[in-house]
Amino acid sequence: MQIPVSIAQRLLTVAVLGASLFLWSSTAGARAQQQSTVVANGKEQPFVIEYYYKTKWGHAEEFLTLFKKNHYPVLKKEIELGRMLKVSTTVPRYHTTEDGRWDYRVTIVFKNAAIANDNFDSSALIKQLYPDQETYKKEEQRRFEILDAHWDLPIKDLDLEAR
Repeated sequence: MQIPVSIAQRLLTVAVLGASLFLWSSTAGARAQQQSTVVANGKEQPFVIEYYYKTKWGHAEEFLTLFKKNHYPVLKKEIELGRMLKVSTTVPRYHTTEDGRWDYRVTIVFKNAAIANDNFDSSALIKQLYPDQETYKKEEQRRFEILDAHWDLPIKDLDLEAR
C-alpha cells in the first residue's frame, strides 16, 4: 500500500533534514575546534597570531620607534601576566612586489586560543604605563596614520611527519 505524499511535504522533509544536518555539523565542528586546542596530555596548546604592518614609504623607522615606545611595553606586561608566552618581530630580508610588501611581522604566542580571543581590556595597563594619556593617544594615532595596511593572521603548525 502506498501513502500519498505531496510535493510540498517532500520538500519540507528535505529542508528539515538539511537544516538538522547543518546544525549538527556546525556544532560538531565547533566541538572539534575546541578539542583541537587540547593536546593528548590534556594541556591547552599555545595559539599563535602573526600581525603584519605595511608602512607608507619612508615611515618604517618612525613606525618602529612608536611601536617600541607605546605598544611593545603593553605586550611585555601581558607576558608578565601570563596571557602571552612570547612576542617576536621579523622583517623581510629582501624586497617584494608592492602588493605583497610588509615591513614588520609581529608574532604573538598566546597561552591558548581562549585568551587570544577574550577581548582583554588593556586600558588599565596603558594608563599605568603611560600617565600622559594625551601624548600616548597622539602617538598611537600617528602610528596608525603612517600605515598603508595592517592585517592579523592566526596560524597553526603543520606536522609534515604526521601526514
